[in-house]
Amino acid sequence: MRRKEKEITDKVLLEEILERSQVCRLGIVDGGEAYIVPVSYAWHEGIIYIHSAPEGRKMDLLRKNGRVSFEIELESGVVRDAVPCRWTTRYRSVMGTGTITIHEEETEKKAGLDLIMHKYGYRGRPRYSKKDLAGMVLLKLKIETLTGKQEGE
Repeated sequence: MRRKEKEITDKVLLEEILERSQVCRLGIVDGGEAYIVPVSYAWHEGIIYIHSAPEGRKMDLLRKNGRVSFEIELESGVVRDAVPCRWTTRYRSVMGTGTITIHEEETEKKAGLDLIMHKYGYRGRPRYSKKDLAGMVLLKLKIETLTGKQEGE
């Protein structure tokens, strides 16, 4: 990282960003181009859990190549100044790489969905219909590299 003073090395802060953020952006390889897609997710013990329909561009690409990059940000905002070139952005973010595996087993899907549902505020024990579970897959992104960066307080 070029700007070492902006690097987040505190594991607790990195985990807070992973836990509290609302959107994960996946970078997926599509031939010679990048394909970026925002997803809802939950993070638990080094794994990012994502639910998905079993078809579509994202799934076609992941079946060919599960290597991905990702970005997650927290607390971003513009900091204005009277001088235009002194405007900046306040943020905390993590970026990383990993490998996605696709899971179609019902117990895996339920466990991942439970994490996702609780992350976004569901209280109690979620119940899923067989039809709903059959119409989705669970993606597990095993984090291999992770860096954090922040600007402002």
